Amino acid sequence: MSEENAAAATDAGATRSPQDIEGDVVATLKTVYDPEIPVDIYELGLVYNVDVRDDRSVEVRMTLTTPMCPVAEILPAEVESKVAAVDGVASAAIDLVWEPPWNPGMMSEAAKLELGML
Repeated sequence: MSEENAAAATDAGATRSPQDIEGDVVATLKTVYDPEIPVDIYELGLVYNVDVRDDRSVEVRMTLTTPMCPVAEILPAEVESKVAAVDGVASAAIDLVWEPPWNPGMMSEAAKLELGML
């Protein structure tokens, strides 16, 4: 992409509302899967909060199923990279937290249905 096209894309993203950006970030989070579970991280309840600030920086507060999760070093980096690529996002950061601890009750009904828990 030329510098001129990149600048135009950045300008177009700057006009997007925080609500539109948040919707696209959530849609993007629904494309990220824990490789051991056939449900995306958003429906699993691993994402606690998506904060789109006025400067278009985005912070995703999330957890993993357990601190010893085998993808603990890979998954947050994947989330950060995918969120940073969303149109209108100036920067992305992941706040990986362990409180409250994740439990199966945090899954959406769709996730529970997919996993045969309903």
